[in-house]
Amino acid sequence: MQTKIVIAEDEAYLRLLIQQSIEELEDEGVGIIVTEDGPSALAAIEREQPALILLDVMMPGMNGFEVCERVRANKSLRQPYIILLTAKGQEYDRVRGSEVGADRYMTKPFNPDDLLDAARAIVL
Repeated sequence: MQTKIVIAEDEAYLRLLIQQSIEELEDEGVGIIVTEDGPSALAAIEREQPALILLDVMMPGMNGFEVCERVRANKSLRQPYIILLTAKGQEYDRVRGSEVGADRYMTKPFNPDDLLDAARAIVL
């Protein structure tokens, strides 16, 4: 079974940046699935059973906190590593991310190399 990463980001240029930041993992056999809102992210997560989710907090339909909470509540899912990506760096948001089960919290703008290193350490 192929190791997969789901990217959930509503801003097109950030989706592309995140995807480009980790695309070399595809050469190492990792599949990358890209979604643009909370409901499509949750559907992809349930379908693909990823090892890692790169999850924007502020998205339409369902925010990243809600997606994270639903993933953690669904015991039929392989429990993936979840990194919340957000422009909101306030302590409240970090605490909220931890409460809903996120494993890590990265603020935007992020260093693409740091994101790649984090993803590689988790999926390989």
